[in-house]
Amino acid sequence: MIDDVNTLTTILLIIICIIVVLLAILCIVYFMSKRKNTKQKTVIHTTENGTNELPKSKTFAVESVMDFMEFDKIEDNMIIQKDGNKFVMVVECQGINYDLMSEVEKNAVEEGFIQFLNTIRHPVQIYTQTRTINLGSSIESYKEQVKQIEEKLERQELQYKEMVSSEKFSKEQLDKAFYELTKQRNLAEYGKDIIYNTERMSLNKNVLNKKYYVVIPYYPEDLGQNNFDKEEIKNMSFSELYTRSQSVLRTLSACGINGKILTSTELAELLYVAYNRDESEVYGLDKALRAGYDELYSTAPDVLDKKMKVLDDKIEEEAFKKANEKVFEARSDKQKELEEKENSMDSLINRMAQLIVEQNSGIIGQDIANRAKEKIKNEKVADKKEKQKGGTKEDVKEKTKRRRAKTA
Repeated sequence: MIDDVNTLTTILLIIICIIVVLLAILCIVYFMSKRKNTKQKTVIHTTENGTNELPKSKTFAVESVMDFMEFDKIEDNMIIQKDGNKFVMVVECQGINYDLMSEVEKNAVEEGFIQFLNTIRHPVQIYTQTRTINLGSSIESYKEQVKQIEEKLERQELQYKEMVSSEKFSKEQLDKAFYELTKQRNLAEYGKDIIYNTERMSLNKNVLNKKYYVVIPYYPEDLGQNNFDKEEIKNMSFSELYTRSQSVLRTLSACGINGKILTSTELAELLYVAYNRDESEVYGLDKALRAGYDELYSTAPDVLDKKMKVLDDKIEEEAFKKANEKVFEARSDKQKELEEKENSMDSLINRMAQLIVEQNSGIIGQDIANRAKEKIKNEKVADKKEKQKGGTKEDVKEKTKRRRAKTA
């Protein structure tokens, strides 16, 4: 029994020694390989003085995206900071719906974004801004267009009424004019519905829009020692930033992302929304500029001048209305004159016929002339009696034509 225990103990000791030796060998191999890799990565450069020094790796400090908002001024599509020691250009990117893409499209977008990251040789910042959709400018544009449509509708209604009252147009022409009038009326009603729905939509403050920006800075100190003045430095900074921005746009286009370089006005709007998030939802930058917030002082127009302008506008409007009314009345008077002449056409014909017979009495003979005038007079009396009996105007004309035919 004792011999068996000694044998087992000896075997366990041998196994433990083997394990320890293996662990030692693995540690030695690991440290030797790590030391070898370190030697391969370390390259010693010899300077002109003969001293050896390690290369300095270029590093970029991580900056806050809020730093680019501290600016001196906006000029030439650039944000100028730190008294001209830093220039910033911003590229706005259009978002894509990654979740709705197929696997092939997703892989293409990922490869394009990897290419974008690999081609970057300068620091960039990615900034996202969430805005409430402001539909005020769209509503004003819709109202202006609907106003023009309504003015055109009023002119077409007046023209159609004149066409109907003149009785000079055929049924096809009137039907065509009525069709155009109906189409214009439907267009005006449709425009009013759009304005109503858009105004209701603008009341919903939960309708948000995300905008994505790539902020590209440039430091003139990268030029090294130079004797350039501020204007030359600004021009060189613009050229460098524009080149970098175009490079970013080209590499992002491989991902299916479109973008553009923000103008000075758009940069001002970007900073305005960032600094005035609550106010920008109610009072946009365009309204602030129109109100003169960028001016040192503002003056209001004279009260009398304002009243004079209102009075001039009112006079012009009333004169336009009165001119339309009088033109319509003049045309109506002319139409009435024409109708009166048509009604008295028979009497005018009889008078002229009697005058013609009288003038030619020497040729046809006085006796025949008197008999002819008598027949014209009797025909006139007959027509008058026919009208008193209640015959229509067409019937009277038809009977008059028959009598004239018999007389002739």
